[in-house]
Amino acid sequence: MSAGQLRGVIFDMDGVLVDSHAVHRKAWREFFQGLGHEVPEFELDFILDGRKRSDILRHFLGSCPDAELEELGRRKDRIFREMRLDVAPVPGAVVMVHELHRNGTTLAMATSASRSRALGTLTELDLLHCFQAIVTGEDVVLGKPDSAIYREACSRIEIEPRCLLAVEDAISGVRAAVAAGLQCVGVALHESKEKLTAAGAIHVIRDFESVSAHDLEDILAGCESRRLGAAAGSS
Repeated sequence: MSAGQLRGVIFDMDGVLVDSHAVHRKAWREFFQGLGHEVPEFELDFILDGRKRSDILRHFLGSCPDAELEELGRRKDRIFREMRLDVAPVPGAVVMVHELHRNGTTLAMATSASRSRALGTLTELDLLHCFQAIVTGEDVVLGKPDSAIYREACSRIEIEPRCLLAVEDAISGVRAAVAAGLQCVGVALHESKEKLTAAGAIHVIRDFESVSAHDLEDILAGCESRRLGAAAGSS
């Protein structure tokens, strides 16, 4: 099997499968206001960079005991669930997942979200059966941009990183995937193409409406060809 053959795809969730960023921002704003903690609008950008819930809470509230973090996290998630009807799939994402699944491509998820929200989202999208492994922020000590979540996903599906593509929409997510040895496709739904590329994305798309499973295979194969060409040129 050639190194450039696509055997699997690891998807992030928020901003990749569902366009949830605006709702997350609104939910976090309401959550902080409920605590009497005013957060400037520009600082809320931190929550959209693929961080674990506990990392976000510590960033804004400082050091907290684990039990308190868990309770605060549940409170924020309750607010989000009340707003979830405003969350829609990213255009073409559901079709892409079904196409990859039909083709026999192994699929996994690496999301900083809680396990309950990840499972609930995939169930609502009727995609849960398509995923062989679901790794969440609860499964790793260090969140993105640390590579742990992608290394864990690769381990669970037992496929080498060089045969996988990651799909991410956030700078920290791209960096996590690349650090784990995967090639990464960026989704520029809310982040710029330039920033995703600078973080290490080998290709950037707006959404999935004009992309096919075959295109993803070509992206990975093209990257491998460039890598081999560069290696040959330096020998």
